Amino acid sequence: MTRWDAETAVVGLGTWGAAAVWRLASRGVDVVGLERFTPGHALGSSHGGSRLLRVARPEHPGLVPLARRSRELWEELADAGRGNRAGRECVFSACGGLVIGPENGRVAGGTLRAARTHGVPVRTFTASALRFRYPRHTGIPRHHMGVWEPSAGVVRPEPALRATLALAQRAGARTVTDSRVTRVEPIPGGVRLHLAHHCLTARQVVLAAGAWLPTLFPGLSLQTVRAPLSWFRELEADSGFGPESFPSFRRELDDGRILWGGGDRDGHGVGLGLYDAMAAVKPSDPEDTDRSVVAEDWSDLSRLLPAKVPGLETVPARVAVITRTRAADGLYVLGRPGGDPRVIVAGGAGLHGLAQAPGIGEAVADLVTGTPSAAPLDFLSPDRFG
Repeated sequence: MTRWDAETAVVGLGTWGAAAVWRLASRGVDVVGLERFTPGHALGSSHGGSRLLRVARPEHPGLVPLARRSRELWEELADAGRGNRAGRECVFSACGGLVIGPENGRVAGGTLRAARTHGVPVRTFTASALRFRYPRHTGIPRHHMGVWEPSAGVVRPEPALRATLALAQRAGARTVTDSRVTRVEPIPGGVRLHLAHHCLTARQVVLAAGAWLPTLFPGLSLQTVRAPLSWFRELEADSGFGPESFPSFRRELDDGRILWGGGDRDGHGVGLGLYDAMAAVKPSDPEDTDRSVVAEDWSDLSRLLPAKVPGLETVPARVAVITRTRAADGLYVLGRPGGDPRVIVAGGAGLHGLAQAPGIGEAVADLVTGTPSAAPLDFLSPDRFG
């Protein structure tokens, strides 16, 4: 008879894995989290600047309840982790968010449709009103619009990860760092996880290894990519790039590319990016730890600045390279591959999935414990690609 080392093992302690460990431990599950590096390392995607949490998600109707629950849990985590407003702002800031794009487009138009369907309060702007209210956004065509979502907010990856793991450990979770899982072996009634010098057994395993997930569980329809994050300095001091006058945003351009970013919150510069459209966003091997920065990482973005966001230096002050996964349809992968009761996979978060971590963690806890989810998540099944 197998003697189990844990009821559930979570492989990967990025924001998704950490949230799963937290929500499992909070339900009294005997859980151990395994991380091959040190949590908060710069080789994955759980680091760098901030991420925008939007409740009115246009990509799929099922993401709206997930985003709502994530927001509630970020508030809970921030309150429990610090207990004061200063700490709360460090993890999650309920500052609202802006989307801009064609009225019939996937970003602004899609957000407005999602907001109306799910009762998310928003405010709309015409193109001329946008240019007046947010003058740092220029070159907005007349047929574009803006949607302001007050319930949106900004998550800081590193403080959020530390706070999540602290609450998980306080709830009784065990975490083991600098421990690489090299193989996942299904055995009767559970799994055996092979590490460098020993093995660990568990009745269930949650694979939340980010860019390394396709290696641990081949066959998933996920692609690992290398993506840069860039920060730019203002040409003149106090020129309207603070977080209030230049809030976190996503902006769909007429050519389909999505410009995203937000104002300078910590003195490091104005964070900007082009989502999945730059030449530097390309397939990558996560074992290649070369994070060298080249001009290709920011040149496409820099060429847009004079026409779309003037007032910034066109050479970034700082560039960070992250490694992330993405699914073929732009959504996540969450569930039991082939219905295997021993294995749960959670990945494909992309750049903007980090903000959904608490909701994902709770969904994982529901799967592990057999608890019916508050909202159906079958649309994220890893088997949906065949």
